[in-house]
Amino acid sequence: MAPQAFKTPPQAPPLFTGTPTSLIEDTKQMIEKSKSIQNKIVAEVKPHDASFEDVLLPMANDENDGGLNSHIIGFYQSVSTNQDLRNASTEAEKLMDSFSIESSVREDVYRLVDATLKRGEKLDPESQRLLERAHKDYIRAGMGLPAGPKRDRHKEIKKRLSELSIIFSKNLNEEIGGIWWDPKELEGLPEDVLTTFEKGEGANAGKVKMTFKRPDVAPTIKYAVNPETRKKAYIENENKLPQNIPIFREVILLRDEAARLLGYPNHAAFIIEDKMTKSPERVDEFLGDLRKRLTKGGASERKVLTEMKKQDLESRGLEKSFDGNYYLWDHRYYDRLMLENDYSVDQEKISQWFPLEASIRGMLTIFETLFGLIFVEITGADRSSLSPSGKGNDIVWHPDVQVFSVWDSEDQGSGFVGYLYLDLHPREGKYGHAANFNLQPGFIFPNGTRHYPATALVCNFSKPTPKKPSLLKHDEVTTLFHELGHGIHDLVSKTHYSRFHGTSVVRDFVEAPSQMLENWCWTPSQLKSLSQHYSTLSPEYEAAWREQAGKDASKPEEKLPDSLIDNLIKAKHVNDALANLRQLHFGIFDMTIHEPSSHAEVESFKIGEMYNQIGYDIVKLDSPAQIGGDNTWGNGHTTFGHLLGGYDAGYYGYLSSQVYSADMFHTVFAKDPMNGKEGRRYRHMVLEKGGSQDEMKTLKAFLGREPSEEAFYRELGLD
Repeated sequence: MAPQAFKTPPQAPPLFTGTPTSLIEDTKQMIEKSKSIQNKIVAEVKPHDASFEDVLLPMANDENDGGLNSHIIGFYQSVSTNQDLRNASTEAEKLMDSFSIESSVREDVYRLVDATLKRGEKLDPESQRLLERAHKDYIRAGMGLPAGPKRDRHKEIKKRLSELSIIFSKNLNEEIGGIWWDPKELEGLPEDVLTTFEKGEGANAGKVKMTFKRPDVAPTIKYAVNPETRKKAYIENENKLPQNIPIFREVILLRDEAARLLGYPNHAAFIIEDKMTKSPERVDEFLGDLRKRLTKGGASERKVLTEMKKQDLESRGLEKSFDGNYYLWDHRYYDRLMLENDYSVDQEKISQWFPLEASIRGMLTIFETLFGLIFVEITGADRSSLSPSGKGNDIVWHPDVQVFSVWDSEDQGSGFVGYLYLDLHPREGKYGHAANFNLQPGFIFPNGTRHYPATALVCNFSKPTPKKPSLLKHDEVTTLFHELGHGIHDLVSKTHYSRFHGTSVVRDFVEAPSQMLENWCWTPSQLKSLSQHYSTLSPEYEAAWREQAGKDASKPEEKLPDSLIDNLIKAKHVNDALANLRQLHFGIFDMTIHEPSSHAEVESFKIGEMYNQIGYDIVKLDSPAQIGGDNTWGNGHTTFGHLLGGYDAGYYGYLSSQVYSADMFHTVFAKDPMNGKEGRRYRHMVLEKGGSQDEMKTLKAFLGREPSEEAFYRELGLD
């Protein structure tokens, strides 16, 4: 990607100048504005005169306007280094959620929406979808219940669920625990990882601290030679958030109670009726069938890995410590050893060809070619000239953040598309995984002009060191490509209403576009184009590489060598059955806790024990429960942010959407992944639509037929 010349976008980027006080004040002002609009509609419109233009449109325009501020106000709690600002963001989100719940049970507004629907006006398809969705939202909020105790209790539950989810997420983001290790206990860890660990003082002098952030704990479990180190790191990471135990339990109980109040048999039935899969029974059938198909392969993989563990311990004179078990904390370690020893896939070595900045440039180039886009990084004085405040620092929330203006290529009209932000390294108080956040949605203003979207990738890749840039393992390259895929979906979407913008699609489809794009990370030509050995980035890096490699070492190829690419691709499906069984653990646990036969059954749940037992039943990796303990050893569910972050009774979507992603890729792109004509067709037929039409309609239109499971199972090596 050649550097593009800066040009001034037609819309300024948002400012990130919020203060604890302004966040609360702005939130209250938004709420008052929305409330006055609703009151005005009720005062001026009678049910017999109700129309889309008089009832739904003013509220839709208000929702569009509100998203310009509300998303950013809520975003601070995931990225700000200021504790007071994060707290204010959390409180503001509580206020917004509380108002949203109050609005959803306004009888007077509901009567007008109901009358509008019954009127049967001829509307454009997206407006008709908005009307039907809004009406159904009122019903699902309890308006189908008679006024009285049941409806009041349902509203009370919804408010409490909102509060609990916000607290659960805040606990995850602000977790600051860790383990102080004697460096001897960390034998095997790459030096690049160890140098990032905090050095101890006082009582911890001579020790280093591994935090429970992914860049610390994941390599510890993956590389530490000492099994006791891996065990301790794994178990303590599973138990790092005891304060979330009662929160998770209360949430599951309240969700079930709320669903039963509305007449549903359980929460899963309530959630899934609006998804592509439509019913819990179909989800259970899909997950159960996949489990059957994968079980034999999982057993074979486990057998081979257990034998590898035995041989490894014997080679180190530790044969007496082998007890025949293959533990949860063994898997990443021996999976890595197998890749290195049997397939010559050394992720540390491969990462030398994926310095973060070069990888980003390569990815953006792929998106430019495929979708007809241009990315222009905004830096230095250009930030100040573009900033509404005149201060360049005000258009980002942290100095680490990169910002790009995104444009259509010439063949797509050269128009402005939106803003892309990258926040890629861990810091205290920051969201701990990888995700895409919409900052401002796209939509059409009442005067017919478009508001362009702004979207952010928030990741936690290792920070650069004095001698090396941030280097990505191949799975991190895939993660970055996946999240960028969500970002592109967010950017190129063109909907009339913000409610349907970008990734605002059903949960069992939302991952499909990004999962499809992961295939580019397994295509030889694209791996080659994405790569660049870090020693070629600067004379300083070349000198540092030479110092580490030795003066007689041959200079590495600039691009990832064909031999390493071949090895990587050959190993793509190594231990794939176990990896997918692990996903089934999460999906089946999610369905089990949300699909009880009675409320009494939910009350009897021992959730932590269920999480561990279901995991063992499916994946068959040993834990303390198999060596004389029981299933109270861990509380991994308390770190499972998805289930309180919108994926409840929906985690199966990570697997089911692979059916759609595999079908799209193998049908359209497999023969020629960089076909710009097909890429642009995909952009306009799938990504651009957002949630403005039924997702199955979008999928069938793009494929030209009903979707098929064939490519998904073929990819997994299953009949």
